Amino acid sequence: MRVLLVEDDEPVAESLRRGLIRYGFEVDWVTTGAAALAHSAPYDVVLLDLGLPDTDGLDVCKALRARGDVPIIVISARSDETDRVVGLELGADDYVSKPFGVREVIARIRAVMRRAQPRATAEAAGPDAYGTRLTIDRKAARVRLDGEEIPLAPKEYDLLSFLTEEPGALMSREQIMEAVWDANWFGPTKTLDVHVAALRRKLAGAITIEAVRGVGFRLEITEATTVEGTSPS
Repeated sequence: MRVLLVEDDEPVAESLRRGLIRYGFEVDWVTTGAAALAHSAPYDVVLLDLGLPDTDGLDVCKALRARGDVPIIVISARSDETDRVVGLELGADDYVSKPFGVREVIARIRAVMRRAQPRATAEAAGPDAYGTRLTIDRKAARVRLDGEEIPLAPKEYDLLSFLTEEPGALMSREQIMEAVWDANWFGPTKTLDVHVAALRRKLAGAITIEAVRGVGFRLEITEATTVEGTSPS
C-alpha cells in the first residue's frame, strides 16, 4: 500500500515514514501543498498536515477530494474543533491530532481503507471469494461457507475481514489488536486467541490460521478437497 505523506516538519515526517515502512507501507513524502497537488505517482491514502509552508492544508484537502475518492487522513497540531469539523466537511476521512503515535496512524489508515476499499469492490463485484468455499460480503458484513451464512460475532467478523485482506501474510499481535480492537488497546491479548479459536472452529476446512510463536498469526486459504481426483464444481 502506498502512502502520500504531506508534512513539512522533517523530524515528524521521518519518524512517521520509518514507522510506516516498518509495517510494510511504501511512502512518498512531500513537504508542500503544491508538491502534493503536483504529485503524479499513484497512491492509496493521503496523510495531510494542515500547517504547510505554502498554503493552508484545508485547501489542499479540498483540492485532493475534488480529484477523487482516495482516503485522506488529516494530521495536524491544530486542536481546534472547528478545524477538525471543517476538515471532515471538506472531504477528509479522519483527523489525527499531534502529538500522535505511529501505531495510532497505522490503525487509522487500516480503518479508513477497510471502509473505502471493500465498499468499492463490493459494489463493483459483489462478495469476495476465498477459495471455493468461503465468501465475504463486506458490503453486507456477511460470511458464507459453502453457500450457507455463518453467524459471526462482530469482532470475529472484523478479525476475519482483516486477516483476509492479505492471505498468507504474517500479522503481528500488535497489528491485529490495533486494527481490529483499538489503537489504544492496552489490555491482555488473550481475547485475540479466543476469537482466532472461534474462527478456526466455525470455518474449519475453508481456512487455516497458523499461530507463529512470539509474533502473531497467518491466515491461509484451504483449497477444497471434497473428493480425491475430482475438481470442485
